[in-house]
Amino acid sequence: MGKIMKTYKKLLEMAEKRANYFCLLDPDKFEENEAAVIAKRCEDNGADGLLVGGSLMINNNFEKNLKLIKESVKIPVIIFPGLFSCVSPYADAILYLSLISSRNPQMLIGEQVRSAPLVKHYGLEAIGTGYMLIESGNSTSVHYLSHSFPLPHSKNDIAVAHALAGEYLGMKIIYMDSGSGAKFPISNEMINAVKKNISVPLIVGGGIRTPEIAYKKALFGADFVVTGNILEGNDDPELIREFAEAIHQVKRND
Repeated sequence: MGKIMKTYKKLLEMAEKRANYFCLLDPDKFEENEAAVIAKRCEDNGADGLLVGGSLMINNNFEKNLKLIKESVKIPVIIFPGLFSCVSPYADAILYLSLISSRNPQMLIGEQVRSAPLVKHYGLEAIGTGYMLIESGNSTSVHYLSHSFPLPHSKNDIAVAHALAGEYLGMKIIYMDSGSGAKFPISNEMINAVKKNISVPLIVGGGIRTPEIAYKKALFGADFVVTGNILEGNDDPELIREFAEAIHQVKRND
């Protein structure tokens, strides 16, 4: 697979063994010197990787805090871009998202074309990712900013068709997300239907507020379960540990 895809290779190895836990960190919301502390807290309490990014960058803290995060942990640090304004060499890789649930060409290919030369310049590992927004009961930031309608919450067949299209187009990961601040998470039935039909790793995030819910998402097929909002403003490392332990109960290929 070569050195350029070493992070993706690691993700594949992780997904073969068990379900994994990713913490989503929005660096724009960190105070000075807070980024490294939060990242280390996630690592020390069982997080398997960190996704770093957000829909908006108001304070312009992205690159500074990303660098601090990368220097403070040994687990994978992966950029989770908003509108591809977040490209930096201070990460192990970037999820190179195409919003395959959208019909907005800017989110399907336009933003990617703008960012591609910078990704190449930095030598950043780009992991092609089919990103799917799923209806969550309310309008989230990513729905609004991407000018995209989410896939219907109860239409499993539509989700399966989109995920398959993403894989056949060469995407290396499928990411199903109900968005930051989602009213409810993606259904277990939809996760299961998608997972049964694809052969690439599946990431699931949005609206996952308890370890019990996280466990169910892993049990029904999520290879990587992501939490973000629930950790913001919560200084209790026990919550991170509870999420990690719940997700890690789900083993693969036993």
